[in-house]
Amino acid sequence: MVSLGIRLGPAIYMAGGLALVGAAGYGFVALAGHTLDPAHAAAIASLYLMVNIIGPGVFSALEQETSRSVSSEAAAGRGVAAVTRHAWLLAAGLLAVVLVVLLVASPILTDQAFAGQWGLFLAVLLSVVTSAAVYVVRGLLGGRQRFTGYSATLGAEGIARILPCIVIAALGLPDPTWYAMIFAAGSGFGALAGLFWLRRGVNQPVEPVGEVTVGEVTVEPASVKRMARSLSLLVGGTMLMLLVMNVAPIVVTARLPEDAATAAAFASAFVLARIPLFLFAPVQAMLLPSLTRAASAHDFAGVRARLRVILMAVLAIGLLGVLASFTVGPWAVQVLFGAEVRLPTTVVGLLGVSTVGLMTALVLQPGLIALGAHKQVTYGWAAGTVVLVALLALPGDPIHAGVIAQLAGAALVVAIMLRALAKALREGGEAATAAAGAGTVVTSG
Repeated sequence: MVSLGIRLGPAIYMAGGLALVGAAGYGFVALAGHTLDPAHAAAIASLYLMVNIIGPGVFSALEQETSRSVSSEAAAGRGVAAVTRHAWLLAAGLLAVVLVVLLVASPILTDQAFAGQWGLFLAVLLSVVTSAAVYVVRGLLGGRQRFTGYSATLGAEGIARILPCIVIAALGLPDPTWYAMIFAAGSGFGALAGLFWLRRGVNQPVEPVGEVTVGEVTVEPASVKRMARSLSLLVGGTMLMLLVMNVAPIVVTARLPEDAATAAAFASAFVLARIPLFLFAPVQAMLLPSLTRAASAHDFAGVRARLRVILMAVLAIGLLGVLASFTVGPWAVQVLFGAEVRLPTTVVGLLGVSTVGLMTALVLQPGLIALGAHKQVTYGWAAGTVVLVALLALPGDPIHAGVIAQLAGAALVVAIMLRALAKALREGGEAATAAAGAGTVVTSG
């Protein structure tokens, strides 16, 4: 497994860190529900959802582009000081845009989502700042393949979010604003933990100036302009990805206003079917640097081999999830989530199948990013979103429409990414061969 760039030890650390973050999130919402009145608890739940949409929806794209750029520079034998400066500059620009949008929307958000509590809105602003910081740090750590440090950012974030809230609740001093501020500050502690790992044992190489020759191909250093262009594409793709992954239960619930029990059961089945997706999340962060270094060295056979093995792992994990969805899924939805309606086995099982499709897309995506095919990532998720939304609006049973939409949307994303990946690998090989023969300059992104 070492040769594939995915070592077991760091993967376990990453999974543990993600488990801490996930448990802290669920614990945060549960704690608020048990210690606050219903109105304040609902406001805290809205804050939780908003923080988790803005962070992954906007700044995870920054992490991916930073990781790719760091890996590319390292493959060229250069240090990463320039990329680090570019990443923080782009983070500041992206942060400014998000803050302006939130400030413009603040009256509506505060009145409708936060029950008029401006303290919760301030917590959202704080969460945006800390998210920008932690995702840059994770991109720098991932690009350097320091996955133990990456997992430390996750663990620190989870612990910093839940422990102080537990203390406040135990002291009998529950307060929605304090809860919100603590939760928002958690990513900042994750960033601090990551900075420690970035500084630990650093021996920066002397950076070559300008172009560097890798093999027989000359590679230009990364520029902030190219990083910004790639980042803009990834932000759009990531937002569309979140839409494809999460919008179905919202639409189904809206279409079943008089059957809340069935809508709740579908939403619970949806969450249950997504568990393999959550468990597989560390792979994407660990896979991108490995693929980028192989692509930068024009080792396209290596890129294919890495993706092939990871896709086989996806099928193995995904098929277990599908089997569980078909066999015990409906029972688990009732027992674990307290659903009052027992859904058909095919509904829960096919939701599991759609999860395998999404897992496949999340493996193909870093392959495309490593090859510089950022546009194809956005195109894939855009096409999947269009098909998903169109099928969700089909007349008839909303549950069936939701299942069909998830299957078709995920399948289309995978098909587009597979075709784009095959094309990028073929053209990359041809371009590398031609460049090596002519001494052409190749940019590193």
